Amino acid sequence: MSLVGGYVALSKPLVAAFPVLLLAWLRFGIAALAMPHWLKRPADEPPMTARTRGLAFLESLLGNFLFSICMLYGVSMTSAVSAGVIMASIPAVVAIESALFLRERITPRIALAIGCAALGIGLLALTPTHGGDAEPGTHGRMPWLGNVLVFCAVICEASYAVIGKSLTGRLGPKRISSLINLWGFALSTPLGFWFALHFDFGSVHVGTWALLVVYALAASIWTVWLWMTGLRRVPAAQAGVFTVLLPVSAAMVGVVVLGETLASMQLFAFAMALLGVVLATWPAQRKPREMS
Repeated sequence: MSLVGGYVALSKPLVAAFPVLLLAWLRFGIAALAMPHWLKRPADEPPMTARTRGLAFLESLLGNFLFSICMLYGVSMTSAVSAGVIMASIPAVVAIESALFLRERITPRIALAIGCAALGIGLLALTPTHGGDAEPGTHGRMPWLGNVLVFCAVICEASYAVIGKSLTGRLGPKRISSLINLWGFALSTPLGFWFALHFDFGSVHVGTWALLVVYALAASIWTVWLWMTGLRRVPAAQAGVFTVLLPVSAAMVGVVVLGETLASMQLFAFAMALLGVVLATWPAQRKPREMS
């Protein structure tokens, strides 16, 4: 989630250099070239059922394709700090979806952790941000639309966590990563190819290409593999609390790299978010065994 937040913020220079749909297509294409060996089914893995194929498609449609489109368009219209504010709602949305679709029980401590994230959102929403919305090359004239798109990305990311939990019981993390990336490439190819025909690739600087490669590898390989590996071992609602690290790292990158500003209230809000992570991951006390 820390890596996701980093590339969410660093995608701002990329959306200034590439059309969003072309950028998404290039991301999936670069990642597809890097992991074709992950597509092969391991000997100890059962064949995919129709349900598993449907879940893999939905995982890619919501968590890869639509998340990328909503997030990239959203951050092109608003600041990285503002995007971080909205994305701090992911833990609560994950908890709601996991309770509805996975029938997971939300323990009091997880509920308190989600409350810390919600409090952080409220504090951030009351604190004005400066610097990001006025950046040249962004569509700052419609920050409200950018914020709406970022929230749509929140819903997609929460669905990604819940569906991913179901998939990890059927497929390995590497195969899930390769399958959903391949679906993302297929979904983005028609419009991505059309934009490629009308784009001047020679105008893109070498540094931007390097950033694109890192973005593609981080977004489609590293973060997906780490997330799916973790989901095999923890409930979706508990994993959702870790998504608070997404807005924290997005805002930090916005401040340190992109020159946006961060108020003291925002720092306190992020402290509340990290407190939620501590609450969610603190080892539970074991009840002492009764003497017989």
